[in-house]
Amino acid sequence: MDRKEKAVELKHNGYNCAQAVLCVFKEETGLSEESLKRMGAGFGVGMGCMEATCGALIAAEILMGLKEYQGKPVLRNARELYQAFTEKCGASICKDLKGRDTGKAICECDDCVRYAVELAEELYDSDQTLFTNARMVNRNL
Repeated sequence: MDRKEKAVELKHNGYNCAQAVLCVFKEETGLSEESLKRMGAGFGVGMGCMEATCGALIAAEILMGLKEYQGKPVLRNARELYQAFTEKCGASICKDLKGRDTGKAICECDDCVRYAVELAEELYDSDQTLFTNARMVNRNL
């Protein structure tokens, strides 16, 4: 099973979306699964009631920070990750992604998790910085 599907499986077995994305990178981060679950505990369901940023995106941002931080902010990388996720998924706010107010989902939670993992894989499976070009923005899940 690939990392994206493992994260989806975790999400369906007691992990929130942020925890699922974080935990499939435990080897790469060197952190325990328990520590990663704790880090992501407050970020599921758009930080509560679907009103805020998608937890899967937040997890990808956390992973980016763990990999890229070298004593100064990584705001450019964070913005580029956010833009790539938003372009692929159609939004970054949980309620918009799930169509809470419209009744029509833009991107299902499982797909948000898959794409957040894909973005993090791009970072952790490469020796280069996360966004060396725009090729990942238009990839299929």
